[in-house]
Amino acid sequence: MSKRVNQNLWRVSAADFLVRTAYQMGKSPLLPLFAASLGAGSVFLGLIVSVSTMTGLFLKPIFGYLSDRSGRRVWMLIGVGVFAFTPFAYWLVKTPEHLLLIRLFHGLATAIFGPVTLAYVASLAVQKRATRQGWFGLARSGSYLIAPTASAWALTVFEPAAVFSIIGAISLLAFLPVLLLTEIKPAVAHKMPFKNPVSAFFTSAKRAATVPILWVAGSMEMVIYTATYAIKAFLPIYAHLELGIDLLTVGLFFSVQEGANLLARPLGGKLADKYGFRPTLSVALLVLGLSIVLLPFASTSTHFLAIALFMGASLGVCLPTIIALYAHHLHDSHLGLGMGLLGTIRNLGKVAGPIVGGLLLTFTTYTALFAFCAVLVFLLAATMSSRGLRQENTDFV
Repeated sequence: MSKRVNQNLWRVSAADFLVRTAYQMGKSPLLPLFAASLGAGSVFLGLIVSVSTMTGLFLKPIFGYLSDRSGRRVWMLIGVGVFAFTPFAYWLVKTPEHLLLIRLFHGLATAIFGPVTLAYVASLAVQKRATRQGWFGLARSGSYLIAPTASAWALTVFEPAAVFSIIGAISLLAFLPVLLLTEIKPAVAHKMPFKNPVSAFFTSAKRAATVPILWVAGSMEMVIYTATYAIKAFLPIYAHLELGIDLLTVGLFFSVQEGANLLARPLGGKLADKYGFRPTLSVALLVLGLSIVLLPFASTSTHFLAIALFMGASLGVCLPTIIALYAHHLHDSHLGLGMGLLGTIRNLGKVAGPIVGGLLLTFTTYTALFAFCAVLVFLLAATMSSRGLRQENTDFV
């Protein structure tokens, strides 16, 4: 990679690391335990955990499209602003309903930042996209590594609203690396002869939706996130309140998982570039499913942390490979919109996981919930379309 590409990659990675670390501190174990302390039942708790993702479900393609037209950096700055200032509103939370509303708005941050940063990284250069996504994923995974344990520790010292204020302060630091980024104007595939931008957006979105690889990549991410987000929402309750595992170990579960994810991402990208997308994904999905199967049998801190290690490593291989697979078939002028559409499908899984998990726990046990998640992953591994993953290299124009 050239010097300019390297500099911009590390700057956008630094910004992503800061805002993601802060944002993830506000999730597990802080958010489920905060919601439970406010009196939220299992179904409503699942809704609270997933509602921030609903914002991105509808808005990610729009923000991705706008970044295709007006540039990436301005939208990254707006995203950082939402990351930085929203957390201070958590002092106003008194009921589960208040928490639900603030989480809904807070999700606007990732709705903007997610597709725009992915498109920015993908547009830096055509060569070695999977490897570059792997390194960028390193920043995201690094944030997930630190955040759960930091959040669990902060909860032992501060009340939840104070922890969210710390989250806002950390997010403010991300303005600096974003301001230092070089703006990369997306290439224009062709002139848009539309009278208004709404027509242009829907026409571009229609083109994107006709690319089969969108549905292949999107369905894989949706299934993966349905399973893993159901676990993320309810494992803290299961481990801490049901099994009596201490709070710091619960935080360490997610930190170890993300640490393995962090280390595996660059390797996963290189494996996909060298051996192909399908073999790499098949093996990683099998490891993920087997790891989830073992969760009901874990009874000690060591068992949980070992499972977290294998879950994280398999996710670290899967996720950058899926993104690179999709980016491989997109024209640079539509990377923002394309990543936004992929993010919408991905968010369906993030929304469905906690809600379905909460519904299942209303009628059944945690063992059944973990079994359900494992079956989803195994079905994905078994039914993955080899035709879709070997599709010709046709750009989306």
